[in-house]
Amino acid sequence: MALIQQVVLNSRPGKNGEPVAENFRMEEGCLPEDLQEGQVKVRTRFLSVDPYMRCRLNEDTGTSYLLPWQVSSVVDGGGVGVVEESKHQMFRKCDVVTSFSWPWQSQAIVDGKILTKLDPELVDGHLSHFLGVVGMPGLTSLLGVREKGHVKPGTNQTMVVSGAAGACGMLAGQISRLEGCSRVVGICGTDEKCRVLVCEIGFDAAINYKKDNIAEKLQEYCPDGVDSYFDNVGGEISNTVISQMNKNSHIILCGQISQYNKDVPYPPTLPPHTEGILKERNITRERFIVLNYSDKYDTGLVQLSQWLKEGKLKVRETVVKGLENIGAAFQSMMKGGNIGKQIVLVSEG
Repeated sequence: MALIQQVVLNSRPGKNGEPVAENFRMEEGCLPEDLQEGQVKVRTRFLSVDPYMRCRLNEDTGTSYLLPWQVSSVVDGGGVGVVEESKHQMFRKCDVVTSFSWPWQSQAIVDGKILTKLDPELVDGHLSHFLGVVGMPGLTSLLGVREKGHVKPGTNQTMVVSGAAGACGMLAGQISRLEGCSRVVGICGTDEKCRVLVCEIGFDAAINYKKDNIAEKLQEYCPDGVDSYFDNVGGEISNTVISQMNKNSHIILCGQISQYNKDVPYPPTLPPHTEGILKERNITRERFIVLNYSDKYDTGLVQLSQWLKEGKLKVRETVVKGLENIGAAFQSMMKGGNIGKQIVLVSEG
């Protein structure tokens, strides 16, 4: 039996609690020596921590498509790694593979059915990008903008993005521009994030919601109102943005991170005043679930890879080293400690 490191769920924060590193626990585990038919042994390179995982810390995730993590069981999520041994006809040693259900372990034996083979060429060898720009966050941003944003090139549209310095927000702003928006404004939580968005990523302006008057800044930066809103946060920030949206405009309802530590339905209901604005101005606000668009993944990933290689998509990552630090990385990400995609490096190449 080979000894491995693994991370299990230690405790739940409670539906209204903030997750902490101590909700996770590092343990030693064992892998059997022999593979069964159809199994693959993988070494973990990178793991992803994402806001959507917050609901998996609850006994009831509130959604049909996500299962809760179980106390004292190994946690799983998005991961990328390398095949070390295979008894599955689709995979051979040294293949680079990914899964949405990757165990938080240094090595694992998994059913080959959960794995997808990757072409490192798509990301010029930067394998972590398969968990970000050429992965689920990239697809969520691209398909969210295309399916729900109603962006029409040449019509002088303004896009506002909340949670703009996170994995999806940073990409959504850039993709909005590539798809034809003439003005892109981000909302985030520190001056450093604002600087990165404007000076490095190419947003026209950025608002620090912790110190700026959001309503005043939106009037200044969006003089023609807001045509599309990529909403990652919900709550008061979104109510303020909605108040400045134009007639027949569109909300891309991607996430509601401000509400994730509260026991409320998803998506949370809006205050009556905000609901009134939606009706009065005919603003669409439909929940966007990227899993409903799986038939568009392949062409979407090719597009994202092309933009990345052409330098049209700029990428920022916050990388934490060591499986033992994944709980701290999760806690930090939920509090906005990351700029761009939060990644955990489990093993070097």
